[in-house]
Amino acid sequence: MAKVLERIGNRRWAIGVLLAVGVLVNYLDRLSLSVAAPHLQKEFNISPEEMGLLFSAFFWSYSLAQLPSGMLLDRFGVTLVGRIGTLLWTIASALTALATGYIGIFIARMLLGIAEAPGMISCQKATGYWFPRHERSRSTAVFDSAAKFANVIGVPLVAFFIYKFGWRWGFGITALMSVAYFIAYWALYRDPSQDKKLGKAEYSYIVAGGATQEGPSGIGQVNMLSYVLRNRKVWAHTIGYSAYGYSFYLYLTWLPSYMVQTLHMTILKSAAFTTIPWLCASLADLLIGGFVVDYFISRGIDDTKVRKIFIVGGMAAGLAVFGVSMTDDPFWALVWISIALSGISAAAPVASSVVSLISPRGGTATVGGFTNFVNNLMGVVAPITTGLIVGWTGSFSGAFLVAGIVLVVGILAYGFMLGRIEPIPDPESVA
Repeated sequence: MAKVLERIGNRRWAIGVLLAVGVLVNYLDRLSLSVAAPHLQKEFNISPEEMGLLFSAFFWSYSLAQLPSGMLLDRFGVTLVGRIGTLLWTIASALTALATGYIGIFIARMLLGIAEAPGMISCQKATGYWFPRHERSRSTAVFDSAAKFANVIGVPLVAFFIYKFGWRWGFGITALMSVAYFIAYWALYRDPSQDKKLGKAEYSYIVAGGATQEGPSGIGQVNMLSYVLRNRKVWAHTIGYSAYGYSFYLYLTWLPSYMVQTLHMTILKSAAFTTIPWLCASLADLLIGGFVVDYFISRGIDDTKVRKIFIVGGMAAGLAVFGVSMTDDPFWALVWISIALSGISAAAPVASSVVSLISPRGGTATVGGFTNFVNNLMGVVAPITTGLIVGWTGSFSGAFLVAGIVLVVGILAYGFMLGRIEPIPDPESVA
């Protein structure tokens, strides 16, 4: 088998790594604010409630831009929309570093949200084109784990630049990385049918394995949106994935502040401790949610059962967040957070791959855009809700309890509402 795959080629995995680097840079942009937050609060006298709003600024515009981004991707393709998106987020990232106060940072973060909106959807659509079904969890885990790994390297990296050069360079370093990725993406990404470095054997292997067909649906993106929104699978996945998103964005935005305020760490110490649960999450995402899932499917076990067991099981492990709410001991807080983050991270790539697995032809980015729209509204709700709870109670305990309750809703959606993970019929076939 290894020799056969060697003859087939590995161009698809090079593309997978390219997409993962883009996600990594995206999430470095996002987490820089959470690391800089204690400095910004002190310099601009920002309250917890105001900080919650600032954390959410990116997600307001990012969420609202998801649906139009998905429709544009399905209409004009990953190559063109991806290039424009990388250029715009490079500009927006630089504007954040140059902002002069609370309002300026708020506006810059909203612009960054619009610019990065096509990012994850284009990865979902591209993996549908580039990978057969039995490699879909692994290929999704490659870019999805990059979102978690960004916190492993990004938090200490940004903290170092903030500590040595001031908070502006916490944003400046990510702006420079964005420039480099813009150049790489423009030069390297093409869809499979247009990629001259993709061999015929590998292209045949991808197509024969059930890859998504390239090209638009032929019925128009508005009609496609109307069609998929009438499907139960789309709503089940959207509810479940958004429940995961609430916990993820809570950790992404507030974890460093939680460690500083509740566990009484310095910003550098909190950055070091934050890398531990995010490293566990990265490994769980890539190894369990990616390779282990695809291994069981390759052994002939029903893929719907495998995917649902790992999604529900991972989110159930995420309920360790209840343990976080009951301790202020740094050791046990770290243990509970690591378990919870690892659980939802193991479920994440499996859940994310559902988009390309259930979508009709020409509708992957539209389904992904709607799902990500609702999911990323959690990036608005979670920071604001957490800020309000912390402001009212002076504690993070209530915020972690809310995250656990939301996860239970997601478990029920995936477990009882989703049904089989198989493509929705093309709209032309049911017209």
